[in-house]
Amino acid sequence: MLRGKQATNRTDELLDELVSECHSPEDILGESGLLKQLSQRLIERALTGELSHHLKSSTPKGEEAVEDEVVRRNSRNGYSQKTVQSQQGEMELSIPRDRNGEFDPVLVPKHQRRIAGLDEKILAMYARGLSTRDISAQLEELYGAKISAALISEVTDAVSDEVKAWQCRPLEPVYPIIYLDALYVNIKVSGRVSKRAVYVVLGITVEGNKELLGLWIGEVESEGAKFWLKVLTDLKNRGVKDILIACCDGLVGFPQAIEAVFPQTQVQLCIVHLIRNCLRHVPWKDAKAVVADLKPIYHAATLAEAEAALEAFAAKWDRLYPAISQIWLRHWQNIIPIFDYPMDIRKVIYTTNAIESLNRSLRKVIKTKAVFPDEESVFKLMFLAMHNIAKRWTRPLKDWKAALSYFAILFPGRLNY
Repeated sequence: MLRGKQATNRTDELLDELVSECHSPEDILGESGLLKQLSQRLIERALTGELSHHLKSSTPKGEEAVEDEVVRRNSRNGYSQKTVQSQQGEMELSIPRDRNGEFDPVLVPKHQRRIAGLDEKILAMYARGLSTRDISAQLEELYGAKISAALISEVTDAVSDEVKAWQCRPLEPVYPIIYLDALYVNIKVSGRVSKRAVYVVLGITVEGNKELLGLWIGEVESEGAKFWLKVLTDLKNRGVKDILIACCDGLVGFPQAIEAVFPQTQVQLCIVHLIRNCLRHVPWKDAKAVVADLKPIYHAATLAEAEAALEAFAAKWDRLYPAISQIWLRHWQNIIPIFDYPMDIRKVIYTTNAIESLNRSLRKVIKTKAVFPDEESVFKLMFLAMHNIAKRWTRPLKDWKAALSYFAILFPGRLNY
């Protein structure tokens, strides 16, 4: 038996011999190229090995009498042909059989027409917003695999049960911070297109990791505090006992909805949403200057400094845009909680980073769909998209340990459930 370097050299020699017969990329990667042939032979050899293991482990030696019947040793019984789809395109495989009909291959299970790995590629493309027909065309172009749009729908539909389980899963008892926001999608409802809000809740765990807590689709065409009350109640029913800080937009009644379910929660208004709301009153020629003059308010080191910055802004801009300073004054009690924290920790609870990054990624996916056929298709796509986004959430938020120390002082005893 060859070992180490000898085995490597022998493998290289065999590969060189095989590749020497290839004179173009098509000879290696084409529909009947070397890579596909090797994959087919490797799969068939693996199936033969599976059957050998099955016969050795499950068949009695010789003959045994069991309740007056003779159990004969199981054995090989030829091959059956099976066409499967793979990453190298369509393959004709010879599947080994056993005489007793007990052998069920693991690599290519009975009734399965796709090699493992192809489903993952279909779901990955669907999660990036490609339609079933686009995926079908892409797979044929890349791998020569002719897979119908109906079969792709079948693969993606298999995710629906996983989505339902995810939507109902138990949650952590405490989330130091949650971010609440809504995106809008077009859905067909009773034969007509309706613009619906998809309610998104992103939580930060005690360990400082991001976790999407759920997705909910509104019952009417606009975001409402009444539905947010339903969302928050659902979080509580799934095990959430306390939330330290809830970051949200300036929707009327939103703070009251949060306090109704989690009365101890500190409501922090999202500065990004606040600025966007202000810019509705400003023509584009002044927008940049207004944003620059608003920055000293929420970047102030202390509350007194922030109040002085707001007065300075009002003195400069109230003559042209009096509504802006009034918006800030109206929401002032839900803006000022950030001044309880030093500047580096404000960035941890500052909604610009966490929820805006998430929403930007989700919008890239949902904008590829002009209209969703039903609510289930919205959940399916956004769930798969979130699965891709969450792969990047590999470490806690920056400066999280320092933030947690502040939370322990400002919210004594509430982190320990």
